Amino acid sequence: MKKYTILRNRTDTVSILLDHFAIKMFLALLCCTGVLIMISLSAGSTWINPLDVLKHLIGLGNGEYTFILDTLRLPRIVLAFLVGTSLAISGLILQGVVRNPLASPDIIGITGGASVAAVSCMTFFSDISLKWIPVAAIAGAGIVFVIIYSLSWKNGISPIRLVLIGIGVQSAAGGLVTMMIVLSPTYSTSEAYIWLTGSVYGANWNDVYAMLPWVIVFVPLSLLLSRKVNVQELGDDLALSLGSKVQVNRFVLLFISVALAGSAVAFAGGIGFVGLIAPHIARKLVGRSFASLLPVSALLGGLIVVLADTVARTAFLPLDLPAGVFVSGIGAPFFIYLLYRNRYA
Repeated sequence: MKKYTILRNRTDTVSILLDHFAIKMFLALLCCTGVLIMISLSAGSTWINPLDVLKHLIGLGNGEYTFILDTLRLPRIVLAFLVGTSLAISGLILQGVVRNPLASPDIIGITGGASVAAVSCMTFFSDISLKWIPVAAIAGAGIVFVIIYSLSWKNGISPIRLVLIGIGVQSAAGGLVTMMIVLSPTYSTSEAYIWLTGSVYGANWNDVYAMLPWVIVFVPLSLLLSRKVNVQELGDDLALSLGSKVQVNRFVLLFISVALAGSAVAFAGGIGFVGLIAPHIARKLVGRSFASLLPVSALLGGLIVVLADTVARTAFLPLDLPAGVFVSGIGAPFFIYLLYRNRYA
């Protein structure tokens, strides 16, 4: 029985290797996602029977829970899933390009740039509409990416140089954010802290519609470039010998990673460690092929954020805590474990 299926276009410029086991794992995770979404829609200050939720979703409900489901819970869950998916794929690309299992958007400076821009918007331009904060965060992530890429360039981009400069920029960004919070008015300090922790509280359909194009464009593009990531992981010399345009491909892949991470941070704040955890779990499940890893990592990232947000808004009622608190509670020990496991690498 065949274990793989290869999809190619007519000119053989794009090919995707589909692992049958990875497809089965993806379908299993998809079922888990559906179950978790049903539980998340049911749970809250008002418990709704899952059967009533299902009837509402397929259009057979009596309208009793329309406001709770359609306005309060469903957009929040959808946005959490999109954010988790984006962060997971961003981290997966970074780990493949940088060839470092510890790489993720929140470690090499991308989310730091978004945080500086967003907190600056809250502190110095508090009189403008909150809808500009996502725009500022995406712009901040892009600017920091250009800075990191420029500082890392020396006859090409070296992965280790990129990581070291990214860590430095992340530290500098953290210092700037702390300084702005200390100097900012009291009313904007709490808002900035909640945003930095990471939360999808108050999400609405406008947020979902604004986030959706980033996912629709860049996730399929990541899958189309999966072969480029596999070649990048072999090292620059071997990739060049195979005819790969290493620097061009690296720039495009890093741009996709920044776009996904920047959009996620823009709409959900600084939810950390998702881009670190999800790709590692995916590798344990389906191996190292990027075409298999991407959809599995995407689902795992979505599952992690939806689960964290569900726990955050239901475990301590009537309090609604930021989802980033629970993700960090898992992510920080996991990061320490990875450091320990790779201490001799």
